[in-house]
Amino acid sequence: MKTTLVIMAAGIGSRFGGGIKQLAPVGLNGEIIMDYSIHDAIEAGFNKIVFIIRKDIKDAFKEAIGDRIEKICNNLGVEIAYAYQELNELPEGVELPTGRTKPWGTGHAVLACKEVLHEPFAVINADDYYGKEAFVKLHDFLVGYTPEKANQFCMAGFILKNTLSENGAVTRGICETNEEGYLTAVHETSNIVKTPEGAAVDNDGQLTSINAESYASMNMWGLTPEFMQTLEAGFKEFFANMGNKDILKAEYLLPIYIDELLQAGRVSVKVLDTNDKWFGVTYKEDKDYVVKSFAKLIEDGVYQRSLFEDLK
Repeated sequence: MKTTLVIMAAGIGSRFGGGIKQLAPVGLNGEIIMDYSIHDAIEAGFNKIVFIIRKDIKDAFKEAIGDRIEKICNNLGVEIAYAYQELNELPEGVELPTGRTKPWGTGHAVLACKEVLHEPFAVINADDYYGKEAFVKLHDFLVGYTPEKANQFCMAGFILKNTLSENGAVTRGICETNEEGYLTAVHETSNIVKTPEGAAVDNDGQLTSINAESYASMNMWGLTPEFMQTLEAGFKEFFANMGNKDILKAEYLLPIYIDELLQAGRVSVKVLDTNDKWFGVTYKEDKDYVVKSFAKLIEDGVYQRSLFEDLK
Protein backbone atom coordinates (compact mmCIF):
# COMPACT_ATOMS: atom_id res chain seq x y z
CA MET A 1 0.00 0.00 0.00
CA LYS A 2 1.20 3.52 -0.76
CA THR A 3 1.62 5.62 2.34
CA THR A 4 2.61 9.28 2.17
CA LEU A 5 4.53 11.60 4.42
CA VAL A 6 3.30 15.19 4.18
CA ILE A 7 5.83 17.76 5.38
CA MET A 8 4.43 21.18 6.27
CA ALA A 9 7.18 23.58 5.23
CA ALA A 10 5.20 26.60 4.07
CA GLY A 11 5.83 28.43 7.35
CA ILE A 12 9.61 28.16 7.27
CA GLY A 13 11.56 31.37 6.94
CA SER A 14 8.93 33.46 8.65
CA ARG A 15 9.67 32.64 12.28
CA PHE A 16 12.94 34.52 12.75
CA GLY A 17 13.21 36.75 9.68
CA GLY A 18 16.39 37.55 7.80
CA GLY A 19 16.91 34.07 6.38
CA ILE A 20 15.49 30.58 6.42
CA LYS A 21 16.86 29.30 9.72
CA GLN A 22 15.02 25.99 9.40
CA LEU A 23 17.06 25.19 6.30
CA ALA A 24 20.34 25.70 8.14
CA PRO A 25 22.59 22.61 8.31
CA VAL A 26 22.55 20.63 11.57
CA GLY A 27 24.13 17.31 10.51
CA LEU A 28 27.76 16.33 10.01
CA ASN A 29 27.42 16.51 6.21
CA GLY A 30 25.16 19.54 5.97
CA GLU A 31 21.88 17.71 6.58
CA ILE A 32 18.91 19.70 7.85
CA ILE A 33 16.27 18.39 10.27
CA MET A 34 13.95 17.40 7.42
CA ASP A 35 16.58 15.00 6.07
CA TYR A 36 16.31 12.93 9.24
CA SER A 37 12.50 12.87 9.15
CA ILE A 38 12.56 11.75 5.51
CA HIS A 39 15.14 9.06 6.28
CA ASP A 40 13.10 7.76 9.20
CA ALA A 41 9.87 7.77 7.19
CA ILE A 42 11.39 5.84 4.28
CA GLU A 43 13.01 3.38 6.70
CA ALA A 44 9.58 2.85 8.31
CA GLY A 45 7.99 2.08 4.92
CA PHE A 46 6.56 5.38 3.62
CA ASN A 47 6.95 5.49 -0.16
CA LYS A 48 5.79 8.98 -1.11
CA ILE A 49 6.83 12.41 0.18
CA VAL A 50 4.81 15.61 -0.30
CA PHE A 51 6.42 18.95 0.50
CA ILE A 52 4.06 21.84 1.28
CA ILE A 53 5.89 25.09 0.59
CA ARG A 54 5.26 28.64 -0.56
CA LYS A 55 6.17 29.60 -4.11
CA ASP A 56 8.39 32.43 -2.89
CA ILE A 57 10.72 29.98 -1.08
CA LYS A 58 10.71 27.36 -3.86
CA ASP A 59 14.24 28.08 -5.11
CA ALA A 60 15.80 28.24 -1.65
CA PHE A 61 13.96 25.09 -0.61
CA LYS A 62 15.06 23.10 -3.64
CA GLU A 63 18.63 24.25 -3.20
CA ALA A 64 18.70 23.28 0.50
CA ILE A 65 16.90 19.93 0.28
CA GLY A 66 14.43 19.41 -2.56
CA ASP A 67 16.79 18.64 -5.47
CA ARG A 68 19.00 16.43 -3.32
CA ILE A 69 16.10 14.49 -1.79
CA GLU A 70 14.50 14.00 -5.22
CA LYS A 71 17.65 12.21 -6.41
CA ILE A 72 17.85 10.06 -3.28
CA CYS A 73 14.16 9.16 -3.43
CA ASN A 74 14.32 8.38 -7.13
CA ASN A 75 17.00 5.77 -6.41
CA LEU A 76 14.90 4.31 -3.62
CA GLY A 77 11.62 4.17 -5.57
CA VAL A 78 10.01 6.86 -3.40
CA GLU A 79 7.71 9.35 -5.11
CA ILE A 80 8.13 13.11 -4.54
CA ALA A 81 5.41 15.75 -4.99
CA TYR A 82 5.03 19.44 -4.16
CA ALA A 83 2.00 21.39 -2.99
CA TYR A 84 1.89 25.17 -2.61
CA GLN A 85 0.06 26.92 0.20
CA GLU A 86 -1.18 30.18 -1.26
CA LEU A 87 -2.84 33.00 0.64
CA ASN A 88 -5.57 33.43 -1.97
CA GLU A 89 -6.58 29.74 -2.19
CA LEU A 90 -9.98 30.24 -0.58
CA PRO A 91 -13.42 28.62 -0.73
CA GLU A 92 -15.70 29.79 -3.52
CA GLY A 93 -17.37 33.06 -2.61
CA VAL A 94 -14.73 34.07 -0.03
CA GLU A 95 -12.64 37.09 -0.94
CA LEU A 96 -9.12 37.67 0.35
CA PRO A 97 -9.41 40.27 3.14
CA THR A 98 -7.47 43.47 2.52
CA GLY A 99 -4.42 43.49 4.74
CA ARG A 100 -4.15 39.71 5.22
CA THR A 101 -0.48 38.80 4.67
CA LYS A 102 0.01 35.24 6.00
CA PRO A 103 -1.54 31.91 4.96
CA TRP A 104 -4.38 30.42 6.95
CA GLY A 105 -2.65 27.85 9.17
CA THR A 106 -1.85 24.14 9.20
CA GLY A 107 -5.33 22.97 8.17
CA HIS A 108 -5.11 25.22 5.13
CA ALA A 109 -1.60 23.87 4.46
CA VAL A 110 -2.74 20.25 4.31
CA LEU A 111 -5.68 21.26 2.15
CA ALA A 112 -3.17 22.48 -0.45
CA CYS A 113 -2.35 18.78 -1.06
CA LYS A 114 -5.83 17.79 -2.20
CA GLU A 115 -4.75 17.20 -5.82
CA VAL A 116 -1.79 14.97 -4.88
CA LEU A 117 -3.12 13.03 -1.86
CA HIS A 118 -5.19 9.91 -2.57
CA GLU A 119 -3.82 7.51 0.04
CA PRO A 120 -3.43 7.31 3.83
CA PHE A 121 -0.85 9.83 5.00
CA ALA A 122 1.09 11.18 7.94
CA VAL A 123 1.58 14.91 8.57
CA ILE A 124 4.60 16.47 10.26
CA ASN A 125 6.19 19.89 10.78
CA ALA A 126 9.27 20.59 8.69
CA ASP A 127 11.43 21.89 11.51
CA ASP A 128 10.76 19.22 14.15
CA TYR A 129 12.80 16.09 14.84
CA TYR A 130 10.48 13.30 15.96
CA GLY A 131 12.71 10.21 16.27
CA LYS A 132 12.30 6.84 14.58
CA GLU A 133 9.71 5.19 16.79
CA ALA A 134 6.80 7.45 15.84
CA PHE A 135 7.27 6.94 12.09
CA VAL A 136 7.19 3.16 12.49
CA LYS A 137 4.04 3.29 14.60
CA LEU A 138 2.24 5.70 12.25
CA HIS A 139 3.16 3.65 9.20
CA ASP A 140 2.01 0.41 10.81
CA PHE A 141 -1.32 2.06 11.67
CA LEU A 142 -1.82 3.53 8.20
CA VAL A 143 -1.19 0.29 6.28
CA GLY A 144 -4.27 -1.09 8.03
CA TYR A 145 -6.43 1.50 6.24
CA THR A 146 -9.55 0.45 4.36
CA PRO A 147 -12.38 2.72 3.14
CA GLU A 148 -14.47 1.39 6.04
CA LYS A 149 -11.93 3.04 8.37
CA ALA A 150 -12.18 6.45 6.73
CA ASN A 151 -12.71 8.25 10.05
CA GLN A 152 -10.14 6.32 12.09
CA PHE A 153 -7.04 8.47 12.59
CA CYS A 154 -3.96 8.28 14.77
CA MET A 155 -1.53 10.67 16.43
CA ALA A 156 1.99 10.33 17.79
CA GLY A 157 1.75 11.05 21.49
CA PHE A 158 4.95 12.55 22.83
CA ILE A 159 5.55 12.96 26.54
CA LEU A 160 5.37 16.70 27.26
CA LYS A 161 8.67 16.82 29.17
CA ASN A 162 10.42 15.42 26.08
CA THR A 163 9.24 18.32 23.91
CA LEU A 164 10.27 21.42 25.85
CA SER A 165 12.90 23.99 24.87
CA GLU A 166 15.68 25.16 27.15
CA ASN A 167 15.48 28.60 25.52
CA GLY A 168 11.91 29.77 26.04
CA ALA A 169 8.22 29.05 26.02
CA VAL A 170 6.51 26.75 23.53
CA THR A 171 2.96 25.99 22.40
CA ARG A 172 1.78 22.40 22.62
CA GLY A 173 -1.46 20.53 22.16
CA ILE A 174 -2.01 19.01 25.62
CA CYS A 175 -3.96 15.80 25.16
CA GLU A 176 -6.60 13.94 27.10
CA THR A 177 -7.04 10.22 26.45
CA ASN A 178 -9.38 7.47 27.59
CA GLU A 179 -8.47 4.07 29.06
CA GLU A 180 -8.34 2.52 25.60
CA GLY A 181 -5.67 4.98 24.47
CA TYR A 182 -7.87 7.12 22.25
CA LEU A 183 -7.71 10.89 22.15
CA THR A 184 -10.66 12.62 23.79
CA ALA A 185 -9.50 16.26 23.61
CA VAL A 186 -6.61 18.48 22.52
CA HIS A 187 -6.03 21.75 24.33
CA GLU A 188 -3.77 24.17 22.46
CA THR A 189 -1.68 25.61 25.30
CA SER A 190 0.70 28.54 24.89
CA ASN A 191 3.67 29.70 26.96
CA ILE A 192 4.69 26.31 28.34
CA VAL A 193 8.11 26.53 29.98
CA LYS A 194 10.49 23.99 31.44
CA THR A 195 10.82 24.18 35.23
CA PRO A 196 12.87 22.31 37.84
CA GLU A 197 9.67 20.48 38.77
CA GLY A 198 8.75 19.66 35.18
CA ALA A 199 6.57 22.11 33.25
CA ALA A 200 4.37 25.14 33.79
CA VAL A 201 2.34 27.71 31.88
CA ASP A 202 3.82 31.19 32.20
CA ASN A 203 1.13 33.86 32.43
CA ASP A 204 3.08 37.13 32.63
CA GLY A 205 5.44 35.69 35.23
CA GLN A 206 2.79 33.70 37.10
CA LEU A 207 3.63 30.00 36.73
CA THR A 208 0.88 27.39 36.79
CA SER A 209 2.21 23.82 36.97
CA ILE A 210 1.04 21.25 34.42
CA ASN A 211 1.70 17.53 34.23
CA ALA A 212 5.03 17.03 32.43
CA GLU A 213 4.13 13.36 31.88
CA SER A 214 0.98 14.15 29.90
CA TYR A 215 0.76 13.51 26.17
CA ALA A 216 1.55 16.41 23.85
CA SER A 217 0.56 16.65 20.21
CA MET A 218 3.48 17.71 18.01
CA ASN A 219 1.39 17.93 14.83
CA MET A 220 2.27 14.38 13.83
CA TRP A 221 -0.98 12.87 12.62
CA GLY A 222 -1.99 9.76 10.67
CA LEU A 223 -4.96 10.54 8.42
CA THR A 224 -7.04 8.99 5.65
CA PRO A 225 -7.65 10.16 2.06
CA GLU A 226 -11.30 10.81 2.88
CA PHE A 227 -10.21 13.36 5.48
CA MET A 228 -9.34 15.78 2.67
CA GLN A 229 -13.02 16.29 1.83
CA THR A 230 -13.83 16.77 5.50
CA LEU A 231 -10.97 19.27 5.82
CA GLU A 232 -12.24 21.25 2.83
CA ALA A 233 -15.75 21.40 4.28
CA GLY A 234 -14.24 22.55 7.58
CA PHE A 235 -12.40 25.37 5.84
CA LYS A 236 -15.70 26.68 4.49
CA GLU A 237 -17.17 26.48 7.99
CA PHE A 238 -14.13 28.34 9.33
CA PHE A 239 -15.10 31.39 7.28
CA ALA A 240 -18.85 30.97 7.76
CA ASN A 241 -18.32 30.96 11.55
CA MET A 242 -15.70 33.71 11.70
CA GLY A 243 -17.92 35.86 13.94
CA ASN A 244 -15.87 38.32 15.98
CA LYS A 245 -12.50 36.70 15.21
CA ASP A 246 -9.86 38.90 13.62
CA ILE A 247 -9.93 37.80 9.98
CA LEU A 248 -6.46 39.24 9.43
CA LYS A 249 -4.96 36.87 12.02
CA ALA A 250 -7.36 33.93 12.40
CA GLU A 251 -5.92 30.52 11.52
CA TYR A 252 -7.47 27.23 10.47
CA LEU A 253 -5.37 24.90 12.61
CA LEU A 254 -5.23 21.15 12.12
CA PRO A 255 -5.27 20.08 15.82
CA ILE A 256 -8.13 22.45 16.65
CA TYR A 257 -10.22 21.19 13.74
CA ILE A 258 -9.50 17.54 14.59
CA ASP A 259 -10.55 18.29 18.17
CA GLU A 260 -13.81 19.76 16.85
CA LEU A 261 -14.43 16.53 14.90
CA LEU A 262 -13.65 14.53 18.04
CA GLN A 263 -16.10 16.50 20.16
CA ALA A 264 -18.76 15.99 17.51
CA GLY A 265 -18.13 12.23 17.57
CA ARG A 266 -17.24 12.15 13.88
CA VAL A 267 -13.76 10.62 14.14
CA SER A 268 -11.57 8.52 16.42
CA VAL A 269 -7.86 9.18 17.04
CA LYS A 270 -5.64 6.44 18.41
CA VAL A 271 -2.72 7.85 20.42
CA LEU A 272 0.51 6.02 19.58
CA ASP A 273 2.86 6.66 22.46
CA THR A 274 6.51 7.41 21.77
CA ASN A 275 9.30 7.93 24.25
CA ASP A 276 11.66 9.56 21.74
CA LYS A 277 12.88 13.02 22.62
CA TRP A 278 11.65 15.72 20.28
CA PHE A 279 13.85 18.65 19.38
CA GLY A 280 13.67 21.51 16.92
CA VAL A 281 14.47 25.11 16.15
CA THR A 282 11.79 26.94 18.06
CA TYR A 283 14.42 29.56 18.91
CA LYS A 284 17.66 30.51 17.19
CA GLU A 285 19.48 29.51 20.35
CA ASP A 286 18.20 25.94 19.94
CA LYS A 287 20.46 25.29 16.96
CA ASP A 288 23.60 24.47 18.95
CA TYR A 289 21.69 21.88 21.00
CA VAL A 290 20.22 20.38 17.83
CA VAL A 291 23.65 20.08 16.18
CA LYS A 292 25.08 18.36 19.27
CA SER A 293 22.05 16.06 19.50
CA PHE A 294 22.46 14.79 15.94
CA ALA A 295 26.20 14.30 16.49
CA LYS A 296 25.37 12.17 19.56
CA LEU A 297 22.80 10.12 17.62
CA ILE A 298 25.45 9.37 14.99
CA GLU A 299 28.00 8.53 17.68
CA ASP A 300 25.48 6.13 19.24
CA GLY A 301 24.86 4.42 15.89
CA VAL A 302 21.27 5.58 15.49
CA TYR A 303 22.26 7.15 12.15
CA GLN A 304 25.20 6.57 9.85
CA ARG A 305 27.57 9.41 9.06
CA SER A 306 26.32 9.19 5.47
CA LEU A 307 22.65 9.46 6.38
CA PHE A 308 20.85 7.57 3.60
CA GLU A 309 23.56 4.96 3.01
CA ASP A 310 21.75 2.30 5.06
CA LEU A 311 18.60 2.57 2.91
CA LYS A 312 20.29 1.61 -0.37
